[in-house]
Amino acid sequence: MRGFLAKQCKPLYNELSLNRKGELPMETMGSLRRTNYCGEVSMSNVGQEMTVCGSIARARDKGGIIFADLRDTTGILQLVFDEDTPKDVFAKAESLKSEYVVICRGLLRERAAKTTKIATGDVELYVSELRILSEAQTPPFEIRDDINVNDDLRLRYRYLDLRRPSMHEPIVLRSKIMQIIRSYFCDNHFTEIETPTLIKSTPEGARDYLVPSRVQPGHFYALPQSPQLYKQILMLSGFDRYFQIARCYRDEDLRADRQPEFTQVDEEMSFVNEDDIMTINEGLIKRLWKEMLGVDVQTPFVRMPWDEAMGRFGSDKPDTRFGLEIVDVTDIFDGTEFKPFAAVLEQGGSIRAINAKGLAGKLTRKHIDKLGEVAKTYGAKGLAFSRLTEEGTSSSFEKFLTEEEKAALYKAMELETGDVLLIVSDADWVKACTALGQVRLEIGRKYGLIDPDKFNFLWVVDFPLFEWDDETQRYYAVHHPFTSPKLEDVQYLDSDPGRVRANAYDFVCNGTEIGGGSIRIHDSKLQEKMFELLGFTPEEAQKRFGFLMNAFKYGAPPHGGLAFGFDRLCSLFGGSESIRDYIAFPKNNAGRDVMLDAPGYIDQTQLDELYLELRKPEE
Repeated sequence: MRGFLAKQCKPLYNELSLNRKGELPMETMGSLRRTNYCGEVSMSNVGQEMTVCGSIARARDKGGIIFADLRDTTGILQLVFDEDTPKDVFAKAESLKSEYVVICRGLLRERAAKTTKIATGDVELYVSELRILSEAQTPPFEIRDDINVNDDLRLRYRYLDLRRPSMHEPIVLRSKIMQIIRSYFCDNHFTEIETPTLIKSTPEGARDYLVPSRVQPGHFYALPQSPQLYKQILMLSGFDRYFQIARCYRDEDLRADRQPEFTQVDEEMSFVNEDDIMTINEGLIKRLWKEMLGVDVQTPFVRMPWDEAMGRFGSDKPDTRFGLEIVDVTDIFDGTEFKPFAAVLEQGGSIRAINAKGLAGKLTRKHIDKLGEVAKTYGAKGLAFSRLTEEGTSSSFEKFLTEEEKAALYKAMELETGDVLLIVSDADWVKACTALGQVRLEIGRKYGLIDPDKFNFLWVVDFPLFEWDDETQRYYAVHHPFTSPKLEDVQYLDSDPGRVRANAYDFVCNGTEIGGGSIRIHDSKLQEKMFELLGFTPEEAQKRFGFLMNAFKYGAPPHGGLAFGFDRLCSLFGGSESIRDYIAFPKNNAGRDVMLDAPGYIDQTQLDELYLELRKPEE
């Protein structure tokens, strides 16, 4: 049988494989096999014969001598061909162009003209055998780091963009972080368990991505926004400690740190409280920073209540690497005749201020006006200011104050010549603090107040359990419906739900929320009360979450967990504001995969199989 197939296939093989000259159009590796990686050779290897392979980064014909930079996943090594090189090898070297894929053998020698631009700048490979495995067309952009290329073009040719060292390295970094995380959890008795990707839609948060079922017409799966329900079920299944590096999906508007599909480090533990969860995760951070950066992180981390974070920094993920803290100056203006402040106080509002210490020379009126626009973007009606210079004080409001109010304000804010005072007032203290917090961050970034080499870690705790929405006239869960209230606040669930604090915690580094979690509700009666307060009827709660509520009836251990945004964690180590650089094949800002041209239309046959009919969107 084999002989028959060989006889039948040989003519076809010859017909397809021979070019017009009767030669094979492309070489194979033959007996050559890689012995070394380009970026891992050094002076200690000089005098050794070795075989390397990769892509040609660039080739330079100097007339009688040819240099070519060979790139593989570890780095670049210079290849050399000269008059002593075998003629057939030299002839091939003359044809080398950018991105040709080759394998070659030669002798590693010390480089005459050394360079520090590449890690292997002390050595070069004198090539004696060369095979061109694949030729390449001229790419749509140069495969080097110092270029400016349109983002969509880079994403369309992502496989080329990833060849650049600056794009290759983040993906390798991602892999290393993932290995450390897996090792840490396994060392701490966690079981890695995969949870389903096709699940039931339980909308409470971002929109779900939906998947129609062919075998169950009219029914839909949802892609998981997180493994939340499954990991709680696993605790009820007796696994005690679970983790997963999980793919998650949310149909929401995109930005630099958001993708429609993303990865999170998911974990859950039984018979624990929030201290146990924070401690185990502080250990993970300690190991990551030590192994990735060589930095010894001091634990335990600061724990800051949510209302303190908002009050001092105007953010539930405060950047504590610099000062400019917010000060509550409301009491100073009790009984004031300055109408804007008086109107806010009549509504039970708040007046907050920051002192941009010593920045009067940089913060001109023009710059202050721009900061006012920032404040308005976050809901403030305006930004009051006083600018104290050697020439005098310019202010948008001081002439309307009494001398007593002015003196008390200066004392509270420790104002002196060279400072700039910025004030936001609002009926909602959270809105006032948020707007001023964004002004604070803008000043910190613009005037170099933030040390980029510093890492400040903290836990933000004691979040509100609910937030009220005026439009729908109902409460929503700040985190999710399975978050436990603080036991001492359970008494207020019926009388004052807005007062109830969540047994939840967010992990923050340098003003970025890296992870968050909570102690879960494990009592079925308390879970039913939670659903009731969130506006679910008993029938709706049973329909959406009945499987979990029923599971509670068979005994549920106290449990809690946390999830890290893995892509954000990678970008923190890599020093980039965008998570996109750390995802091999990300979507663009419109949520499209421009390399595969997805999402795309499907044909009518597929629609018919799914019993779906398309409707044109309204203009």
